[in-house]
Amino acid sequence: MTPPPIGLTHYLVVAAILFCMGLFAVITRRHVVAVLLGIELMLNAANINLVAFTRYLGAPALGADPVLNSILGGQVFALMVMCLAACEVAIGLAIVVCLYRNRGLTNADEAADMKW
Repeated sequence: MTPPPIGLTHYLVVAAILFCMGLFAVITRRHVVAVLLGIELMLNAANINLVAFTRYLGAPALGADPVLNSILGGQVFALMVMCLAACEVAIGLAIVVCLYRNRGLTNADEAADMKW
């Protein structure tokens, strides 16, 4: 007996669980690095959705080869999201390091009290 094939619904459920875990981490954690990890989980959930929708529904663009674009459309957007996530982590960790050096804290609540 073979197991049923994995469909779009399975990917969407995994992405929803991953997104909820990331949202829970962002809302409940006070440490800035944990908040950044929660944001990364949410971005990865979006990547799963992009690739799954492209795989099962296709996404042809205007003026491009529809066969190639329906195969690679979501993957290209997922790579763009990964680059955005890498930039977000680099800048976020730089801010955390500066906060720790200048004020000796990594708590997001205390960092929010900074006034210029």
